[in-house]
Amino acid sequence: MRQLVLLGAGDAHVHVLSTLANKHLPSDVQVTLLAPSSRQLCLGMVPGFVAGHYTLEQCAIALEPWLKKTNVRCLPGSATALHADTRTITLNDGSKIVYDWLSVNTPAVQDRTQIEKAMPGACEFGLFIRPIESFCALWPQVAKLGAERALRVAVIGAEVSGIELAMAIRQRLPQASLTLITGGGAVGADITPAAAQRVVRALKERHITVLCDVVQGIQAGEVLLGCGARLACDVPVIAIGVQAPSWLAGSGFALDKHGFVAVNASQRSTSHPQVFAAHAVRSKADQTLAHNLVASMVGTELAAHRPERNTLSLLSCGDRDAIASWGAYSVQGRWVGWFKERIDRSFVKRYNA
Repeated sequence: MRQLVLLGAGDAHVHVLSTLANKHLPSDVQVTLLAPSSRQLCLGMVPGFVAGHYTLEQCAIALEPWLKKTNVRCLPGSATALHADTRTITLNDGSKIVYDWLSVNTPAVQDRTQIEKAMPGACEFGLFIRPIESFCALWPQVAKLGAERALRVAVIGAEVSGIELAMAIRQRLPQASLTLITGGGAVGADITPAAAQRVVRALKERHITVLCDVVQGIQAGEVLLGCGARLACDVPVIAIGVQAPSWLAGSGFALDKHGFVAVNASQRSTSHPQVFAAHAVRSKADQTLAHNLVASMVGTELAAHRPERNTLSLLSCGDRDAIASWGAYSVQGRWVGWFKERIDRSFVKRYNA
């Protein structure tokens, strides 16, 4: 049997599974999904879960129904190594799987070893946001503690994930002392200037203190800042160091500047034609990936994804308000939050049908 391995259960692979449910693959092809969980969480809804707007179940897409519909084999686990020359994946239990075609759709991770070197004490005292399942499992304990007494919370990292979490925490824990530590840079370095201006105002309106400093260490009850000060902190939320999995670096695949598999317009690896990949965040490229995986197996023409010049970005502000940006333009309001919620809920509903 020839093997198509779907590495990871990101949004793109959820779409691939739904596509396979309506396709007839060659009888000599076995499709295997390698994923650590039996569900996929909608990342766009996680801040709403933290804020208390959703239950975790409302944010989740169950994979089992799709596996039954498609006859896809599922192996629980995650990759620890990839070898392009032998087309072999090593799993976290030490076993190996060989592929004929491979599609990579794994989430970004946090390299705890590197973060610990930069911030001693992070692994002992910090609440990491990745893996997202682990973070979501621990958050209710923090929320319960925060309902009993006013917590001192510091979110370390001021890109989109840290910003959304800070405002979601403010919504859930209104009495908390809440600080956003940027890591030395500006707030919202990964968003447009217009959206970043709105974010700064939103943080101020929600009484979230912003410190443009780095964290040099974490101890019990305090965060050590680069300026030499010590910030009292009960819950340090670590939202920095989100990157591509380290095992991709030694895979032999050509990688992009962010460390993920470099792909062309067909979502195909630029160095290995039997390998495809997609980012964990959903986009129209997911449809291209699904089409081309089937096409590569049946021998038909591949499609090309042509990204739009500008893409719509939606950032949750915690209280059902949201900020939208499109190119140089940005707007904010409850209606934007309603629009974002509708998109996220529709996505989960579509794949839970």
